[in-house]
This record gives sequence, structure tokens and C-alpha cells, in this order.
Amino acid sequence: MRTGGGGKYRTGVLLGILLMSAPSVANMPVNIRGTVIIPPPCTINNNQTIQVDFGNEVMTTRIDGVNYKQAITYSLSCDIQKSNNLKMSIQGTAATFNSALLRTDKNGLGIALYHGAQPLNANTWFNYTYPSKPELYAVLVKQSGVTLTGGEFAASATLLIDYQ
Repeated sequence: MRTGGGGKYRTGVLLGILLMSAPSVANMPVNIRGTVIIPPPCTINNNQTIQVDFGNEVMTTRIDGVNYKQAITYSLSCDIQKSNNLKMSIQGTAATFNSALLRTDKNGLGIALYHGAQPLNANTWFNYTYPSKPELYAVLVKQSGVTLTGGEFAASATLLIDYQ
């Protein structure tokens, strides 16, 4: 098609749309199967809160991640028929200055966890075999460069058990 003046040409494009009919619907049965596994039938500490008491004589200047180590004392009873291979975790809010530690309500103070002599990061899992009961410990840790104030403190977490 020619436009007026200057001998320039403009090209037009014709779009075509091809319509096709949809194929007929086919019916194909789908079988889905699986196994639902219930949580391990374990009772931790007779369903009572586990208390760890660091006492009334904690000196802020002696908190170093070694002093004031306390055993986390608890009972564990499982009625397991399928597998004794379990895993455990202590889940809680991480300290703002170190995500491996549990947060306390006192700024600059956290709690390190141990499975035996091995450090245990909060919110991570470790494997064990029942009927052994993992030895757990809690240790106070002070944020580097912080001067702690005196007074009570608290922290909370949840002890979880699951199949490996």
C-alpha cells in the first residue's frame, strides 16, 4: 500500500487465528496410596514442665559459657513397636546475638544447649536410639561486650521427639 508523498511504503500485517476444537476428554483412573505414621508414642517428663534452675547465686561476671552448667533432668517413656530410631530437638526463640542459643528475657543473656559434651544448636535435630535417653545440659552465655544487670531471668523452649 502506498502512502502519500515521498515514495514510502507501509506494510500491513494480517494476523490469522486458527481455531481448533478441544480433544475429547479421556477418563484415566489415578490410584494414590501411602502410609500415615503417627508420632512416636512417647511421654516426656510425665507430661509435666521441665524445670532448669540456675539458682540465686549466679554472678554476672562469671557467666562465660562454661560456668553454671545445669543438667536438664527429665523422664522419657516410649511404647515403640515400629522403630527405636528417634530424633530430638529443643525448639525455642533464638538469642538475638547468637542464633545457636536460646533467648532469655534478659538482654545479652542466652542459654547454650548440649547433648552430652556436644553443643546442640537450638531448633536443630539430633538422632538417637531408644531406650537410651539423651543427656541434655543448659549453660548460661553472656553476649560479648555486654554488662549484664542483676535480677531474675527466664527462657522457654519445647522438647520434641520424632521418628528419624
